[in-house]
Amino acid sequence: MSAVISISTGKSYGVSRVCRVWGLSRASVYRDLQPASPAPPVRRRPGPQGPMPDAELVEEIRQVITDSPCYGEGHRKLWARLRYRGIRTSKARVLRLMRENGLCAKLCFGAAHGPRAHDGTIIPDSIDEMWGTDMTATLLSTGQQVAVFIAADHCSASCVGIHAAVRGTRFEALQPIRQGVRECFGAIGKDVADGLTIRHDNGSQYISHDFQNEIAWLGAKSSPSFVRAPEGNGCAERFIRTLKENLLWVRTFDTIEELQAALQTFKEEYNEHWLIQRHGHRSPNLFRRDTMDKIPAAA
Repeated sequence: MSAVISISTGKSYGVSRVCRVWGLSRASVYRDLQPASPAPPVRRRPGPQGPMPDAELVEEIRQVITDSPCYGEGHRKLWARLRYRGIRTSKARVLRLMRENGLCAKLCFGAAHGPRAHDGTIIPDSIDEMWGTDMTATLLSTGQQVAVFIAADHCSASCVGIHAAVRGTRFEALQPIRQGVRECFGAIGKDVADGLTIRHDNGSQYISHDFQNEIAWLGAKSSPSFVRAPEGNGCAERFIRTLKENLLWVRTFDTIEELQAALQTFKEEYNEHWLIQRHGHRSPNLFRRDTMDKIPAAA
């Protein structure tokens, strides 16, 4: 710059003087004078990419997301659904393409718990050995709040009962348990659910005498989770999250009867189509059928 002659004065001015008048830093001037560095190349896995290019695979991923009856599925479940369609690729590639094209859901991290947090396992070895139950709430289009009670099997992750009520009382909390006992054990009666454990939190509905007496009459044992440790009731909590993301947060209902019908439909679709990673990306119904086929018939 010091070698350039000004057109108006016919003189040359140094960089320091020009920067002082313009209010700029000399480092900024020297940086702009340097040629722009090329953008770093996008890293790719070495070797062949397979029979399907990235652009076509991204379109297949978008189509799987569109066709899936469930919302909020991660790259592992989408990878499994691609395999069901006959498209074989790696999980890492699906994750990379979803990240590059903005197809990943936003991550939400909860607060870290201390040593009091649940650090064992709540997944039993067989179905209908432990059920988890919990309650959430939603609003009708009229502004009325409605309680939604659920019950889920810890082993298969299937929904065994779901119920909506205007008042979230202890009697309404029993409805999903009764639905599950009638469906899985064949009838409602004394000791028909012998060997079943009911995991619940310390809500007033679940620690009430009516709730405790009825599940004891059915033959089930009560298993309350630790206070302020929702991990102990994690199976029911996870199902409620799925219920919210796929139904309660995406649809509105005018009446409780409409909500009740939608909940029953969601229960059937969830049990038939929701994929569980720990079951080899099988749905709860498929895992339950495969498990029952392995049980020898009684003589």
